[in-house]
Amino acid sequence: MNRRINSVSAVAFLLFPVVTLAACSSERRPTGSSPEVLRNLTMNSARRASVPDFLVVVGTVRASQSSQIAGQMMGNILEVRVHEGDYVRRGQILAVIDDAQPRAGLDRASAAQNLAQQEILAADSDFRLAEATIKRYQDLYGKKSVSPQEFDEVKARYQAAQARRDMSHAVQAQAQAALLQAQTAFDYSRVRAPFDGIITEKKADTGTLVSPGSQLFTVEDPRRYRLEVAVDEGDIALVRIGQPIAVGIDGLDSELAGKVAQIVPAADSATRSFLVKIDLPSGQRLRSGVFGRARISRGERTSILVPRSAIVNRGQLQAVYVLDAAHIAALRYVTLGNVAGEQVEVLSGLDDGETVVMEVGNQELGGKKIEARP
Repeated sequence: MNRRINSVSAVAFLLFPVVTLAACSSERRPTGSSPEVLRNLTMNSARRASVPDFLVVVGTVRASQSSQIAGQMMGNILEVRVHEGDYVRRGQILAVIDDAQPRAGLDRASAAQNLAQQEILAADSDFRLAEATIKRYQDLYGKKSVSPQEFDEVKARYQAAQARRDMSHAVQAQAQAALLQAQTAFDYSRVRAPFDGIITEKKADTGTLVSPGSQLFTVEDPRRYRLEVAVDEGDIALVRIGQPIAVGIDGLDSELAGKVAQIVPAADSATRSFLVKIDLPSGQRLRSGVFGRARISRGERTSILVPRSAIVNRGQLQAVYVLDAAHIAALRYVTLGNVAGEQVEVLSGLDDGETVVMEVGNQELGGKKIEARP
């Protein structure tokens, strides 16, 4: 028992200096140094204000007038006369398809038309002669100078000439229709531009076998473009025909003044959205297929605003330096919204009335005391 007490006393005796040193060390710990003071910086308070509220929808720029040109006959392409980017005029030949068969049909129809014309000339001549003869015989028959049999024979020849004339005219009309049909079939061998525009797509080359319906070219009118966007069924009430819409296009420095041209009345059953077409001003270096955003007004809402000069970029993130009650700066990451002039909307990360530092530049202000510019 005494041995155990002695052991405990020895341990306590050894630990006593350590506890004493720790206590002395705690009592002598130096106080923290004062924060660095930065002067002549501008500060501003975040404020809650009414800002315009917009619904932003995305879409694709399309030409107002676009046509996919397809082949209308079977045959091999003999010649392609245009390429992507070429400007074409209405009626200009874009490609030539092998026309041997339709040309032969056109030649046959032309020959039949000529034959029908000659037949009309002969039939008209016979009819005029028969008409003159029947008139003379009518006078003679009235004077009892010819027999009824002779008069009936002349009358029969007149009726036959009249029937031949009428038939020749019918044959000519048929030949004319066949000629028009053959001319149309021949014209199908020439693929033409339907309107003035630019070739944006070419899907055929020389030697390609074309069948009716095969897409060969796409031509667009570069003078008029539209932005086509999908608007959810819950927001479609915000849109009306003729409504001005601000449109942003990637690659352009400024927004465009668009106008709602069409609202497709049926919603897409898969997305429950309506297709809205917005006319864009001409002469803006637009191209079909580029990305665009439309801002549709929803009135106003309250939000927290700070000057744009207070925003600090940290890679892909944005932050502001916020001052506490002692004017010590701390970096705080925020989520930004729309820009309104020199003010920017803060969606999260900042409260109304908090003080932020402006025009920070590349300075690191974290933990430093900020004094306002006099």
